[in-house]
Amino acid sequence: MPHRLSSKRNEYQCSLEINQNGKYCLRVRASFGRHAWVLSVYALVSSFDRAIKKLGQTLDYLQRNEDRLWFWSVDRSDDIHLADEMLRDGGLHLDRRAEFPKRLAALTLPVEKPVPAFLLAPARRTLADTVAGLRMPVASD
Repeated sequence: MPHRLSSKRNEYQCSLEINQNGKYCLRVRASFGRHAWVLSVYALVSSFDRAIKKLGQTLDYLQRNEDRLWFWSVDRSDDIHLADEMLRDGGLHLDRRAEFPKRLAALTLPVEKPVPAFLLAPARRTLADTVAGLRMPVASD
């Protein structure tokens, strides 16, 4: 579990796995400092480059929608499916798995600020190293 965050910062733990069908599973565990809550999401994509692009989009989506997601997930818990629907609008799914991979990339961002592209470069390298040994062999003709 992430350490206690300042109310002005959000922490994102990101991992990338390859499933049995050869799809890349991008997982993000967001720890929001302002409301002191955690949200885990995932997305399936077809390539490493798309996973990195989806990572940037996911971080932007979570940064912009933190208050709405918190309100419908925590405060309005009488209809828990609303948060699922909101995540689907961002191309994401709620990740209900308790275990999170040990090998991950971590980013800390100011609340509600856009994600600078230069912050994704170290995450890209870390995630590339994580899946380097897991990539499916490419069949040659």
